[in-house]
Amino acid sequence: MKKILISTDFSETATNAIKYALELFKYDKSDITIIHAFADEVYENTTEMSRDYFEEYKDEIQGNVNNKLQKVILEILEISPNPRHVYNSQSKFGSIVDVINDYVDSENVDAVVMGTKGKTDNPKITFGSNTVKVIKYVQCPVLVVPATYHDMHPKHILFPTDYMLPFKRRELKLLSSLAMRYVSTIQMVYVSKTKHLSHRQLDNQMFLDSAFDNNKFKFLQIEADNITETINNTIQDQNIDLLVMVNQRHSYLEDLLYNSTIDKIGLEIKIPFLVLQNLRRE
Repeated sequence: MKKILISTDFSETATNAIKYALELFKYDKSDITIIHAFADEVYENTTEMSRDYFEEYKDEIQGNVNNKLQKVILEILEISPNPRHVYNSQSKFGSIVDVINDYVDSENVDAVVMGTKGKTDNPKITFGSNTVKVIKYVQCPVLVVPATYHDMHPKHILFPTDYMLPFKRRELKLLSSLAMRYVSTIQMVYVSKTKHLSHRQLDNQMFLDSAFDNNKFKFLQIEADNITETINNTIQDQNIDLLVMVNQRHSYLEDLLYNSTIDKIGLEIKIPFLVLQNLRRE
C-alpha cells in the first residue's frame, strides 16, 4: 500500500492538488493523509498574548483546523469514493517543513503532494516559499501541482538528468508504476555540448534503462548551453505533462534551489513537477 501525504492550507490551490493526487493514484491501494501545519497562524496572532492564553488560543486554532480537515475528508469521499483508498487527517503544531518531515520519517511515506501557490496568488511567483522549502529539505519525493493545472493523466514525462549520480530504486519504482498506469512515455534528456558519456554516466544510464524496463522509455541528448531554456522548450514542443527532476548535491535542481530561485532562473513550471530525492542533507 502506498502512503501519500497531502499538505493543505484549505486554499483552492491545495484543493486542486488533492484532486490531482486522488486521480493520479486512483489505481493504487493508498493510505492518504491530509495534513495541515498551523504554527504560523498561531504565532502571527499572539505577539502580545500571555502564555496561559496562548495555550488556549493554540488549542482553539487546532480545533478549528480539525473541523476544516474533516470537511476536506467529506469532500474527498464525495469526489473519490475509492475503495482502494483509506483517508486520514492530521493537524500538527509546527512549521510545514518540520511537520511534513517528521511524518515522512515516522510513517515511511512514499510521496508528498502540495499545490504551488498556497494562499498567495501572485502570477509572477512560480513556487511559494513553503513549497521550495519542502522540496529542498523533505527526504521524500515531492509532487507539486500548479493551481491552474487540471489535466489529470500524464502521458509524456520529461526527466532531465546528467547521469552523474546514482538513483534511488524505490523512487524510480514510484515513477515507473505511475507511468505504467497511464501508459506514459518517460523521456530522459541530457543537456550538454559534450556528446561523449563517461563510464559513470553510462553505468547510471544502464541502471535507468533496467529500472524502466517495463515502461515506454527513451533517452535523448540535446547539445545546448542553456539547460533552463532547453527544458522549457522541450516541455512546450513535446507536450510534456509531468516534469521529473532529482534533488541531489551538485545537481542542476540544487543550483536552482540553493544559489538562486526557480523564478529568477526562469524555469517555467506550469505542469506537475515531481522532485525525487537522492542524498540526505546534513
